[in-house]
Amino acid sequence: MLACCTGLAVASVGVPAHAQTVLNAKTSWLGNSFGFGDGSWTQIDITAIAVAPDGKVYTNAPWDESGAEASVYQDGKMLGFAGGTHGWGNGGGNAVAVNRKYVFLAIAVGNEKGRLVGQGVWPDKGKQWFGVSRRQIADVKRAAAFQPAARSADPHAQLAGAFLMMNEVPSGTNADIGGLAANDTTLYAANTARDRIEVYDAESMQQKTTWSVTRPGRIALAPDGTLWVLSDTDAAGGAQVGHYTPAGKRLDDKVALPAGTVAVDIAVDAKSRLLIADNGPRQQVLFFGKSNGRYAQTGSLGEPGGIYSGVAGAPGPKRFNGLTGVGVDAQGNVVVSTNGIGPHFAPLGAGLGATLESYAPDGKRNWQVEGLLFVDGAWVDPARPDSVYTGNKRFELDLTKPAGQDWKYVGFLSNRFRYPDDPVFHTDQYPGLPIARKLKGRTFLFLTDMYADHLKIYRFDAQHDGETAIPSGFIAGRERAVANVPNAPAGGDWIWRDANGNGRFDADEYALNTSGTRLAGGWGWWVDTTGDIWRARDNKGITRFRFGGLDPKGNPVYSYDALTQYPVPAPFTEVHRAIYEPDTDTLYVTGYTAGAPPDRGFWKETGRVLVRYDKWSSGHPVQRYTIELPWTTQSKPIATIIGLTVEGQYLFGVEPVGTVHVWDKDSGRELGVIRPGPEVGRASGWIDVPNGISAAKRSNGEYLVFVEEDARGKVMMYRWKP
Repeated sequence: MLACCTGLAVASVGVPAHAQTVLNAKTSWLGNSFGFGDGSWTQIDITAIAVAPDGKVYTNAPWDESGAEASVYQDGKMLGFAGGTHGWGNGGGNAVAVNRKYVFLAIAVGNEKGRLVGQGVWPDKGKQWFGVSRRQIADVKRAAAFQPAARSADPHAQLAGAFLMMNEVPSGTNADIGGLAANDTTLYAANTARDRIEVYDAESMQQKTTWSVTRPGRIALAPDGTLWVLSDTDAAGGAQVGHYTPAGKRLDDKVALPAGTVAVDIAVDAKSRLLIADNGPRQQVLFFGKSNGRYAQTGSLGEPGGIYSGVAGAPGPKRFNGLTGVGVDAQGNVVVSTNGIGPHFAPLGAGLGATLESYAPDGKRNWQVEGLLFVDGAWVDPARPDSVYTGNKRFELDLTKPAGQDWKYVGFLSNRFRYPDDPVFHTDQYPGLPIARKLKGRTFLFLTDMYADHLKIYRFDAQHDGETAIPSGFIAGRERAVANVPNAPAGGDWIWRDANGNGRFDADEYALNTSGTRLAGGWGWWVDTTGDIWRARDNKGITRFRFGGLDPKGNPVYSYDALTQYPVPAPFTEVHRAIYEPDTDTLYVTGYTAGAPPDRGFWKETGRVLVRYDKWSSGHPVQRYTIELPWTTQSKPIATIIGLTVEGQYLFGVEPVGTVHVWDKDSGRELGVIRPGPEVGRASGWIDVPNGISAAKRSNGEYLVFVEEDARGKVMMYRWKP
């Protein structure tokens, strides 16, 4: 069916920025132990930890959006972060060590494609450095220099004066430092790419010696000065454990790891027990002690199977999920870090949820901090009003509690052991932006990726799979974005459905696009309440995938034989969003017109104009009104609308810096804006996705508005009652 647009009297409405009314909304958030109200947050990824004798925990990771790759925690609080590991060519890493004076951080240094130039400060164009940054343990932000700074007043040069370059490689090559250990005189570094342990004087940072180990990773110093090293870290059978003298002589001690162990970190406690973080199916910390001249397992920390045991995906004490690090303090408290996947994630990790937990010697959890969300949104479960889905997690709300205490993490939706083909592990760096719908009495989760290329569909079976979201369907976009999906046909532009119900992407379950028109491309995905999927495709119009019911395995059915294509409706030249309400046959379209053209430097935005069309499916839609959306691209920050949703009586749109606009959907009149409150430091990071906002009307008339918040590992939750 083709749609034309009629309607002679079209209202044009808009509210100038200076007349904005700030609405009285309460601010809270989901997914982070700290909301930034006091300036702290839990980083979004932790891939390595070092635990000091006093219980302080020093972390490292390749990336945290706001620069907290290397942070310090104690007793469930974030004490600060090192800085200098983010931007200006710098990145974090996968190793960290401490002694009584210094923190040693594995970092990467680049040159922003040659834009950063400075002898000794950044590598030459086309080159990349990997090495160690030394910081003062009394203040990790302060460089502990061991060589002159090229320019003493330049903070970047000051950091360079405390940087030990170990590997210079061509840009795009990984030569990360895989492990670090230190005492007061010596630093040991695993130069994984060069198959050796390098030994440095901890004060002068001059190299003492090196010795060979195949693909070394994490290192642990024992009380007697010997070293335990994980080697063969990329071997198919998992890493091996070796024991060495400080001079590099291999000792005869053998540690027989149980079958299936994936050793990712190693620590030694004051009793000389070995602690091995096992990121295999066990998801445990394994303890080994020496008895009768040999090392044998003496115990473990964590439920066997971790978060995947019992009710799969239900988090809780000792239910580890993607172990990345283990350490122990002088009192025997064991600290465990996880990130939902493990330290070698290429490129997964950030987005699956960082946790840091401390356990007393008796196994009781002392404290925990969580940084669970990144490039993520939230959507209220249509079957449970106090249940909220994000890209691969579920939270429960108790709105009687104070801000930040009104949510509880209750479900991790991805199960890499049971459903290894889940596209979250193959297609995207981040799980995706959620839309949850109840169809034929069952709840389904639809996820768009960060660039709106494809749509993932999940079903649930709580009786058999707990909290796990089971891969159910997939509508592919461009070939490159979906090339790593198992058994994917060449060319992209296909639909997959889990016809046999096993959650695997079997080769005979794909359907190629037979519509005669390539459907890849465009920025707008919307799933309406009846299950139809709407795709706004720039200057190619709007595509509607009709919901075809459920197949015998409970999967939603979509087919290229059940499409409706609509041309670009007047007055648009491009459409970037199309949001449909079946109950009233109303379509809200945003995009650009001849009089309000796009700026190609801003390509995720909804556009400059919003039109409401009534009687959309009649063949003769009527334009009820036109809204001129905020569009100031020359300001800092820019003021445009990047995300749009409809709920109850209102349209909600969000600017890239987090200001939410609210319009009455019947008249198009803007009521005002919602801005972040003091609970989150009145701050929001960049909204970096086209589906970064959702809303839900509660039974008491209150609206919950959820907004992606990239900067500090959470999703904003605003409570507004008109």
